[in-house]
Amino acid sequence: MSENRSSVQNLAQQYIEAGKSTEWFEVLYSQANNDEKLIPWADMQPNHNLLQWLDAHQIQEQEKTALVIGCGLGDDAEKLAKRGFKVTAFDISTSAIKWCQQRFPDSLVNYQVADLLNPPADWNQNFDFILESYTLQSLPTSLMSITVPVIANFLTAEGTLLIICRGRNPEDTLEKVPYPLTKNDVMQFVDIGLSLQQFEDYFDNQESPPGRRFRVTFKN
Repeated sequence: MSENRSSVQNLAQQYIEAGKSTEWFEVLYSQANNDEKLIPWADMQPNHNLLQWLDAHQIQEQEKTALVIGCGLGDDAEKLAKRGFKVTAFDISTSAIKWCQQRFPDSLVNYQVADLLNPPADWNQNFDFILESYTLQSLPTSLMSITVPVIANFLTAEGTLLIICRGRNPEDTLEKVPYPLTKNDVMQFVDIGLSLQQFEDYFDNQESPPGRRFRVTFKN
Protein backbone atom coordinates (compact mmCIF):
# COMPACT_ATOMS: atom_id res chain seq x y z
CA MET A 1 0.00 0.00 0.00
CA SER A 2 1.31 3.45 -0.89
CA GLU A 3 2.16 5.91 1.85
CA ASN A 4 -0.46 8.34 0.52
CA ARG A 5 -3.25 5.73 0.45
CA SER A 6 -2.43 4.78 4.03
CA SER A 7 -2.48 8.44 5.05
CA VAL A 8 -5.93 8.88 3.45
CA GLN A 9 -7.23 5.80 5.25
CA ASN A 10 -5.99 7.18 8.56
CA LEU A 11 -7.64 10.53 7.84
CA ALA A 12 -10.95 8.85 7.05
CA GLN A 13 -10.75 6.63 10.11
CA GLN A 14 -10.13 9.63 12.35
CA TYR A 15 -13.30 11.36 11.14
CA ILE A 16 -15.42 8.21 11.08
CA GLU A 17 -14.49 7.34 14.66
CA ALA A 18 -15.46 10.89 15.64
CA GLY A 19 -18.90 10.40 14.10
CA LYS A 20 -18.13 12.68 11.15
CA SER A 21 -18.35 10.08 8.42
CA THR A 22 -18.56 12.47 5.46
CA GLU A 23 -16.45 15.43 6.55
CA TRP A 24 -13.08 13.91 5.62
CA PHE A 25 -13.76 14.21 1.89
CA GLU A 26 -13.54 18.01 1.90
CA VAL A 27 -10.42 17.88 4.07
CA LEU A 28 -8.79 15.52 1.57
CA TYR A 29 -9.69 17.48 -1.56
CA SER A 30 -8.83 20.86 -0.08
CA GLN A 31 -5.47 19.68 1.25
CA ALA A 32 -4.65 18.10 -2.13
CA ASN A 33 -4.63 21.62 -3.60
CA ASN A 34 -5.30 20.41 -7.16
CA ASP A 35 -2.68 17.64 -7.03
CA GLU A 36 -4.56 14.58 -8.24
CA LYS A 37 -1.77 12.27 -7.07
CA LEU A 38 -2.97 12.89 -3.51
CA ILE A 39 -6.47 11.52 -4.30
CA PRO A 40 -6.16 7.70 -4.36
CA TRP A 41 -9.17 7.16 -6.64
CA ALA A 42 -8.39 10.01 -9.07
CA ASP A 43 -7.43 8.20 -12.27
CA MET A 44 -8.20 11.32 -14.35
CA GLN A 45 -10.14 9.15 -16.79
CA PRO A 46 -13.50 7.36 -16.68
CA ASN A 47 -13.79 4.19 -14.64
CA HIS A 48 -13.11 1.31 -17.03
CA ASN A 49 -15.72 -0.77 -15.20
CA LEU A 50 -18.28 1.84 -16.24
CA LEU A 51 -17.00 1.97 -19.82
CA GLN A 52 -17.29 -1.80 -20.16
CA TRP A 53 -20.88 -1.66 -18.94
CA LEU A 54 -21.83 1.19 -21.26
CA ASP A 55 -20.37 -0.63 -24.26
CA ALA A 56 -21.89 -4.00 -23.31
CA HIS A 57 -25.34 -2.42 -23.02
CA GLN A 58 -24.83 -0.19 -26.06
CA ILE A 59 -25.78 2.85 -24.02
CA GLN A 60 -26.21 5.97 -26.13
CA GLU A 61 -29.06 7.93 -24.58
CA GLN A 62 -30.64 11.14 -25.76
CA GLU A 63 -32.55 13.44 -23.41
CA LYS A 64 -32.32 10.96 -20.54
CA THR A 65 -31.39 12.36 -17.12
CA ALA A 66 -28.48 10.90 -15.18
CA LEU A 67 -27.16 11.41 -11.66
CA VAL A 68 -23.57 10.66 -10.64
CA ILE A 69 -23.21 10.13 -6.90
CA GLY A 70 -19.95 11.22 -5.28
CA CYS A 71 -18.57 12.39 -8.62
CA GLY A 72 -15.04 13.14 -7.41
CA LEU A 73 -13.12 14.83 -10.22
CA GLY A 74 -15.84 14.35 -12.81
CA ASP A 75 -14.51 11.89 -15.39
CA ASP A 76 -17.46 9.48 -15.18
CA ALA A 77 -19.94 12.35 -15.36
CA GLU A 78 -18.23 13.76 -18.44
CA LYS A 79 -18.31 10.36 -20.14
CA LEU A 80 -22.05 10.01 -19.51
CA ALA A 81 -22.62 13.49 -20.92
CA LYS A 82 -20.71 12.50 -24.06
CA ARG A 83 -23.00 9.46 -24.32
CA GLY A 84 -25.97 11.80 -24.55
CA PHE A 85 -27.22 11.97 -20.98
CA LYS A 86 -28.32 15.18 -19.32
CA VAL A 87 -26.06 14.78 -16.29
CA THR A 88 -26.20 16.11 -12.75
CA ALA A 89 -23.12 15.18 -10.73
CA PHE A 90 -22.59 15.92 -7.07
CA ASP A 91 -20.05 15.61 -4.34
CA ILE A 92 -20.12 16.62 -0.71
CA SER A 93 -16.76 18.32 -1.17
CA THR A 94 -16.90 21.92 -2.37
CA SER A 95 -13.25 21.67 -3.37
CA ALA A 96 -13.95 18.60 -5.53
CA ILE A 97 -16.76 20.39 -7.37
CA LYS A 98 -14.61 23.47 -7.96
CA TRP A 99 -11.89 21.17 -9.27
CA CYS A 100 -14.36 19.58 -11.71
CA GLN A 101 -15.41 22.99 -12.97
CA GLN A 102 -11.77 24.00 -13.46
CA ARG A 103 -10.99 20.78 -15.34
CA PHE A 104 -14.05 21.00 -17.58
CA PRO A 105 -14.86 24.71 -18.02
CA ASP A 106 -17.12 24.06 -21.04
CA SER A 107 -18.85 21.04 -19.51
CA LEU A 108 -22.51 20.24 -20.09
CA VAL A 109 -22.63 18.55 -16.69
CA ASN A 110 -24.53 20.26 -13.88
CA TYR A 111 -22.02 19.98 -11.02
CA GLN A 112 -23.42 20.54 -7.54
CA VAL A 113 -22.28 20.37 -3.93
CA ALA A 114 -24.72 18.09 -2.11
CA ASP A 115 -24.89 15.56 0.71
CA LEU A 116 -26.17 12.06 -0.05
CA LEU A 117 -27.51 11.87 3.49
CA ASN A 118 -29.55 15.05 2.98
CA PRO A 119 -30.07 15.60 -0.76
CA PRO A 120 -32.21 18.21 -2.53
CA ALA A 121 -35.88 17.26 -2.39
CA ASP A 122 -36.41 17.99 -6.09
CA TRP A 123 -34.10 15.11 -7.03
CA ASN A 124 -36.71 12.56 -5.95
CA GLN A 125 -38.01 10.46 -8.88
CA ASN A 126 -36.04 12.71 -11.20
CA PHE A 127 -33.32 10.56 -12.84
CA ASP A 128 -33.53 7.91 -15.54
CA PHE A 129 -30.04 6.60 -14.80
CA ILE A 130 -27.99 6.69 -11.60
CA LEU A 131 -24.32 5.80 -11.24
CA GLU A 132 -23.11 4.92 -7.76
CA SER A 133 -19.44 4.05 -8.09
CA TYR A 134 -17.30 3.62 -4.96
CA THR A 135 -19.22 6.03 -2.72
CA LEU A 136 -21.10 3.52 -0.56
CA GLN A 137 -17.85 1.67 0.17
CA SER A 138 -16.30 4.86 1.49
CA LEU A 139 -19.00 5.22 4.16
CA PRO A 140 -19.64 3.04 7.23
CA THR A 141 -21.95 0.16 6.26
CA SER A 142 -24.25 1.23 9.11
CA LEU A 143 -25.30 4.18 6.93
CA MET A 144 -26.70 1.95 4.19
CA SER A 145 -30.07 1.93 5.94
CA ILE A 146 -30.16 5.64 5.04
CA THR A 147 -28.32 5.74 1.72
CA VAL A 148 -30.06 2.82 -0.01
CA PRO A 149 -33.62 4.26 0.12
CA VAL A 150 -32.31 7.74 -0.69
CA ILE A 151 -30.58 6.48 -3.85
CA ALA A 152 -33.54 4.35 -4.91
CA ASN A 153 -35.85 7.33 -4.47
CA PHE A 154 -33.88 9.32 -7.06
CA LEU A 155 -35.03 6.96 -9.83
CA THR A 156 -37.85 7.69 -12.22
CA ALA A 157 -40.32 4.92 -13.01
CA GLU A 158 -38.41 2.39 -15.13
CA GLY A 159 -35.14 4.09 -14.16
CA THR A 160 -31.82 2.20 -14.02
CA LEU A 161 -29.31 2.12 -11.15
CA LEU A 162 -25.74 0.92 -11.69
CA ILE A 163 -23.65 0.07 -8.64
CA ILE A 164 -19.88 -0.45 -8.93
CA CYS A 165 -18.01 -1.36 -5.75
CA ARG A 166 -15.39 -3.54 -4.16
CA GLY A 167 -16.80 -6.91 -3.14
CA ARG A 168 -16.21 -9.23 -0.21
CA ASN A 169 -17.59 -12.30 1.53
CA PRO A 170 -19.56 -11.82 4.77
CA GLU A 171 -16.82 -13.48 6.81
CA ASP A 172 -14.10 -11.15 5.49
CA THR A 173 -12.79 -8.67 8.05
CA LEU A 174 -13.58 -4.99 7.61
CA GLU A 175 -10.66 -2.78 8.52
CA LYS A 176 -10.31 0.72 7.09
CA VAL A 177 -11.84 2.63 4.19
CA PRO A 178 -12.71 1.49 1.60
CA TYR A 179 -15.19 -1.00 3.05
CA PRO A 180 -15.94 -3.64 0.39
CA LEU A 181 -19.62 -4.56 0.26
CA THR A 182 -21.19 -7.99 0.56
CA LYS A 183 -23.83 -9.28 -1.82
CA ASN A 184 -26.38 -8.87 0.97
CA ASP A 185 -25.35 -5.22 1.36
CA VAL A 186 -26.00 -4.54 -2.31
CA MET A 187 -29.20 -6.57 -2.39
CA GLN A 188 -30.77 -4.12 0.06
CA PHE A 189 -31.89 -2.31 -3.10
CA VAL A 190 -34.09 -5.31 -3.90
CA ASP A 191 -35.41 -5.35 -0.35
CA ILE A 192 -36.84 -1.87 -0.86
CA GLY A 193 -38.43 -2.65 -4.19
CA LEU A 194 -35.93 -2.40 -7.05
CA SER A 195 -35.62 -5.26 -9.53
CA LEU A 196 -32.24 -6.96 -9.98
CA GLN A 197 -31.24 -7.08 -13.63
CA GLN A 198 -27.65 -8.29 -13.44
CA PHE A 199 -25.14 -9.12 -10.69
CA GLU A 200 -21.54 -9.35 -11.88
CA ASP A 201 -18.94 -10.67 -9.42
CA TYR A 202 -15.47 -10.59 -10.93
CA PHE A 203 -11.83 -9.64 -10.45
CA ASP A 204 -10.66 -6.36 -11.93
CA ASN A 205 -7.49 -7.32 -13.79
CA GLN A 206 -6.60 -3.71 -14.49
CA GLU A 207 -5.75 -3.40 -10.81
CA SER A 208 -2.57 -4.85 -9.31
CA PRO A 209 -3.16 -7.20 -7.64
CA PRO A 210 -6.59 -7.86 -9.20
CA GLY A 211 -9.35 -6.70 -6.85
CA ARG A 212 -12.80 -8.20 -6.47
CA ARG A 213 -15.60 -6.07 -7.90
CA PHE A 214 -19.36 -6.14 -7.92
CA ARG A 215 -21.11 -4.45 -10.85
CA VAL A 216 -24.84 -4.58 -10.30
CA THR A 217 -27.74 -3.30 -12.39
CA PHE A 218 -31.17 -2.58 -10.94
CA LYS A 219 -34.40 -1.30 -12.47
CA ASN A 220 -37.18 0.59 -10.75
